Amino acid sequence: MSEETNTQAAQGGSDSAPSAARVPGLGAAGNSAFFQDLWGAIKQGDLGLAAGVMVILVMLIVPMPAMLLDMFLAISIIFSVMILMVGLFIQKPLEFSAFPTVLLIATMLRLALNMASTRLILSHGHEGSDAAGNVIAAFGSFVMGGNFVIGIIVFAILVIVNFIVITKGSGRIAEVSARFTLDAMPGKQMAIDADLGAGLIDEETARTRRKELESESTFFGSMDGASKFVRGDAVAGLMITFINVIGGIVIGVMQQNLTFAQAAENYTLLTIGDGLVSQIPALIVSTAAGILVSKAGVEGAADKALVRQFTGYPKALGMSAFVMVVLSFLPGMPMLPFLALAGAAGYLARQASKKHAIEKAVEVAAKVEAEVPEEPQEAPISDSLKMDVLRIELGYALLPIINGRNKQETDQVTEQIKALRRQIASDMGVIMPSVRILDNIQLGANDYMIKVKEVDAGGGSLFPNQFMVMDPAGGQVRLPGTHTTEPTFGLPATWVEAQYREEANLLGYTVVDPATVISTHLTETIKSHISELLTYADVQVLLKKLDEEQSKLVEDIVPTQISISGIQRVLQALLEERISIRDLGTILEGIAEAIGSTRNPNAIAEHVRTRLARQICSANQAPGGYLPLISLSPVWESAFLESIIGDGDDRQLAMAPSKLQEFVGLVRDAYDAAANQGEVPVLLCSAQSRPFVRSIVERFRAHTFVMSQNEVHPRARLKTVASI
Repeated sequence: MSEETNTQAAQGGSDSAPSAARVPGLGAAGNSAFFQDLWGAIKQGDLGLAAGVMVILVMLIVPMPAMLLDMFLAISIIFSVMILMVGLFIQKPLEFSAFPTVLLIATMLRLALNMASTRLILSHGHEGSDAAGNVIAAFGSFVMGGNFVIGIIVFAILVIVNFIVITKGSGRIAEVSARFTLDAMPGKQMAIDADLGAGLIDEETARTRRKELESESTFFGSMDGASKFVRGDAVAGLMITFINVIGGIVIGVMQQNLTFAQAAENYTLLTIGDGLVSQIPALIVSTAAGILVSKAGVEGAADKALVRQFTGYPKALGMSAFVMVVLSFLPGMPMLPFLALAGAAGYLARQASKKHAIEKAVEVAAKVEAEVPEEPQEAPISDSLKMDVLRIELGYALLPIINGRNKQETDQVTEQIKALRRQIASDMGVIMPSVRILDNIQLGANDYMIKVKEVDAGGGSLFPNQFMVMDPAGGQVRLPGTHTTEPTFGLPATWVEAQYREEANLLGYTVVDPATVISTHLTETIKSHISELLTYADVQVLLKKLDEEQSKLVEDIVPTQISISGIQRVLQALLEERISIRDLGTILEGIAEAIGSTRNPNAIAEHVRTRLARQICSANQAPGGYLPLISLSPVWESAFLESIIGDGDDRQLAMAPSKLQEFVGLVRDAYDAAANQGEVPVLLCSAQSRPFVRSIVERFRAHTFVMSQNEVHPRARLKTVASI
């Protein structure tokens, strides 16, 4: 038992040796996994940067041997060269957006190395020129040639170049770039929003451009502050060099028993060598910063941009070559270098000139090729199937309206058609198709024709540079001119010369120009045929543009209960009586309610009209805020209901022709009397008879609105003008 115990104790003693390196609280497997994860994180870069920064901070405190100092000085030099190369080869500054952070790390690394070299110089400077490592000794012997006076001068020049020239200039560029970038942000943001609103870019592109704009402003703001690192580094280098020289002489004379000359030589050589080792990487990094901030408006690598822009003007290169040739012949001037440079500049000028000539020839050839008319090709037969939905055909005397010879009228017609499209969309909820305007030599000189789907829908006559004058009372105009009939509403009118325009206004006549005449006629034509203009594709677009909540309703009823064609038929039935379909959500709710009892589009439309009662009453109310009515008497209501035959969707009106003629006469008389009172009433009847009353009235009074009692909104103010 005791031997086993001793054996276990011995084994425990042998295992306990590495336990000091373990993480407390973890077993052997746990410690192994911990160190593996730590090493993996360092290799992946998660902890590599943090470890590097901690090493730099440790160098500020812990003394460093000369061999290790040489390695870190080499790292500092290669790191600065790498920064410069990246700055030269990047395409645009934002590709090196981490430069401010890199600049801070590089500055901290140089300052930490300054601290480490200062310790070595002050503690071992009396031992000789290699007391602070081989790198500093090499710079001291090679750059200074062993003469500390030369070293001081070279060091001073490097500091002046870095501090006053490069750092100051790049800092100013960074400051101005940051200021102008921040000032331009609102305008650039508005430009992105405008492009997005106009449909020139999509949401993803807009989001990317906003991100780039934000990164650009952040980068130049950071560069403005990062330039202060370089300036501070230069000042710190001067102060550290001065302190090292004074401190070294004091330590050498008072502590190491050196003469003043020996102490000055040893410590000055080492200090200036250290300063050169620090200032050369600082100068490289400052140059990289200057290149980066001055590259804000240049796309591409720096070498390609410089070559492209320097060779863009061959004459400038040629003049430079000529000047160098002249300088080479001046007395005392070395001829060979100037002639060599003149030859190189002349060669570049010649090559650039040839390149530009070739590019210009290619451009001219492409332009000539584009201007050469192609052989006329026979249009495909399928083009004959294309149809203009809306077309205006003009006689040859009206061509100035469209060919630009009368720019004022041309712009007026174009603007009025644009305004008409907006008005139709706002009033009726339908996107009006584009209007094609062209000439037709078969028409009269001053005639025009409006066609809907290439079928005549109206026409008239126009006289350019004249005005149409109408009497609001409907009488004949008493002014000299060409008497005619207003093409839209059939009122008496007269075309008069421009000189009578003021007189017509004084007499109280209505005066309109040709562009207004044709746009008014087009407006009424579109409203009369708007149900035909609503296509299947238009309905699909309207349904896709619904809000998300209303789109759920469409998904519930289409196509299980009604098709898109069925919705199109319902909307066309509403538009046929000039009822706006802009409130599409309410219309779809009415359709969803009605399809449970009927699938007839006309019956569904009648139900939807009741849901639009407030809209219908508002559209037909008088200026006084009331709804003028001409009601259908119970006698005529009974007559219509008794004349309806058939059931369901097959119902028809079978009224005697004499009875219909009597009804038409009564309606005309009632509306003529209402017109004399200045009223434009609606015809009110029951819901059962409304479709049949409408089918009769529209044949002789197409603009008369017929509504049922179910369509009268409870809050509408009513005024009965007459009764039939």
